[in-house]
Amino acid sequence: MTKEIEKKYLIDINKLPSLTQGIEIKQGYISTSLRATTRIRVAGDKAYLTLKGRTQGLTRTEFEYQIPIEDAIQMLAEFCEGSAIEKTRYLVKQSKHTWEIDVFHGDNHGLVVAEIELGSEDESYDLPEWVTEDVSHEVKYCNSNLLTNPYKNWL
Repeated sequence: MTKEIEKKYLIDINKLPSLTQGIEIKQGYISTSLRATTRIRVAGDKAYLTLKGRTQGLTRTEFEYQIPIEDAIQMLAEFCEGSAIEKTRYLVKQSKHTWEIDVFHGDNHGLVVAEIELGSEDESYDLPEWVTEDVSHEVKYCNSNLLTNPYKNWL
């Protein structure tokens, strides 16, 4: 069993370093409930089935398995609720951590967030100058929620 400990932030895109070599991601959700989320993701030339438990604090149980890309494409088409989330992910090294910068497309165009995975909830880390607001506990920023309430509806 793996634990995911993650912080999510809004960012000032004007202060970001140049983003290069992004990975195109398309993901959908088979099931989202109070207890678990089941995600299918195609990221570049790889695909994953991910099961995530309920978040407690910043931590949740996560199981992720690489699956054949053809299977993931079929699952996205046949099993996923609503349309897929589309985004480009960039990795930015900052001190001893790697930040994931997600630039959303489609109905979530204009939304850009940064995530950092930690080894423990009390692990210290440096905030880059481009980080603005901590949205780790705001459910509207969860990818599964962006399907039902996309960013374009917030404006």
